[in-house]
Amino acid sequence: MKISIASDHAGFEFNKKLKDYLESQGHEVQSFGCEGLDSCDYPDFGIPAAKTVSTGEADRAILVCNNGIGMSMLANKLDGILAALVYSEETARMTRQHHGSNVLCLGAAQFSEDELLAFIKAWMETEFEGGRHGRRIGKVQDLDA
Repeated sequence: MKISIASDHAGFEFNKKLKDYLESQGHEVQSFGCEGLDSCDYPDFGIPAAKTVSTGEADRAILVCNNGIGMSMLANKLDGILAALVYSEETARMTRQHHGSNVLCLGAAQFSEDELLAFIKAWMETEFEGGRHGRRIGKVQDLDA
């Protein structure tokens, strides 16, 4: 699977581990930064990563900032994006199973690295259920038109 990742300075350290983890699972990863711990603007990195999903260049994206809120807000502004901010393994599973999310947003300052990796693993391993959920998501996606 092709996965784009991005972070701001708050997620920089975790983003390095995230890239290694995803590659160890056999995924092709494109990182959009950031490149250090100096304060930076999350949209500068999150928008290009999310756009790869919107345009079909990537299958999914994972965006990391201090609390995940800004990244989820920016990603959901793009056509075709269903971004979700998660706070547990269960919400990570549900956002895929019931909502078909294609962008995962995480708060690096809110959880341990082990917790974040568990959320990612749950999200990556869960398929969209479709059915009644597909009908509902279709109504959401109609807003892109």
